[in-house]
Amino acid sequence: MNEAGTIGRKDLARKIQDRCLLSGNFMLRSGVESNEYFDKYLFESDPALLKAVSEELRRSVPRDTEVIAGLELGGIPLAVMLSSLTGIPSAFVRKQAKEYGTLKLAEGAEIAERRVLLVEDVVTSGGQVILSAKALRELGAHLDTVLCVIDRESGGSEALSREGLTLNSLFTRSELIGGG
Repeated sequence: MNEAGTIGRKDLARKIQDRCLLSGNFMLRSGVESNEYFDKYLFESDPALLKAVSEELRRSVPRDTEVIAGLELGGIPLAVMLSSLTGIPSAFVRKQAKEYGTLKLAEGAEIAERRVLLVEDVVTSGGQVILSAKALRELGAHLDTVLCVIDRESGGSEALSREGLTLNSLFTRSELIGGG
């Protein structure tokens, strides 16, 4: 820890790697098989580690952000913690709109005509992020930046770029596999 009571970037990378990196045979959402898997729920369910990750992510929140939107499911704890740390309202983005009640895709803070930062835990191909960003834009959100904890370096950044989205990641797969 440094004098401010936060852990350094290298130590944070090591903690994420130690806590979340699993070995075996895994099918990723993108359909790709992998012999490693970052179980992000292991850091998201650890209050101290989630706070440390969010404090580091806070540095990358654009100044003009009016709403921090977390993607279902892994982006929601990050959005809540970032909202708490920054005072910026949050929204929770479903993979598809509810078919009952409010019928909303995004719950919480209003996103229409507001500068929205999309938050995700791990980005692989970027598929769900792109779908969600398009849907939020159709609802009037001004959205051009995505913030994630881990970029698996599997084409997600490039795919997002083609949609006019900039991906800012706290760590890349290479940084975590290489020890930070």
